Amino acid sequence: MYIQTEATPNPDTMKFLPGQAVTGDREPVELTQTEAAIISPLAEALFEVEGVTGVFLGRDFVSVTKSPEKDWKYVRPVLLAAIMDHYMAGLPVLQSGAAIGAGSISAQDETEYDGEILEIVNEIKELIETRVRPAVAQDGGDILFHRFEASTGIVHLSLRGACAGCPSSTYTLKQGIENMLRAYVPEVTAVEAAL
Repeated sequence: MYIQTEATPNPDTMKFLPGQAVTGDREPVELTQTEAAIISPLAEALFEVEGVTGVFLGRDFVSVTKSPEKDWKYVRPVLLAAIMDHYMAGLPVLQSGAAIGAGSISAQDETEYDGEILEIVNEIKELIETRVRPAVAQDGGDILFHRFEASTGIVHLSLRGACAGCPSSTYTLKQGIENMLRAYVPEVTAVEAAL
């Protein structure tokens, strides 16, 4: 088994591509606490590596975040071994029936939109899904829509995985995503990071 690694724009996060599905058809999962990793045998193994502070399970990749004081030249080989051992053992990435949510970060827009605002929100979500999400996944991350404030035109999004703590995340939101959304959806005035 060959596992490809890629640097990400976040110097403390590395992307691992095992050459097969990670979450596959399921939504990506971000785990930021060791206790939450119980839903994923792979994440549990990765959190056992000293210095690991976060695991993001994408559709076909794993992004691992380490503490800044740890050096990749020591952490990377141990992570590669853990990922290889996991796949060679034939273990599932996620437990069947795992309740994704406890310890994972997911955005559920509880706002109910209707009429013209619903059309705007659907257009924003479509653009994020088809244009932004694939680009962000290339950098080992993901993006979630939180809400749209129709009165101000502000779209609230959150970055996950490698993109969450990336030094250029503000630039990505403001210059990349905001400019694109404003070009396609005139009602959008700004993009802000969701808290």
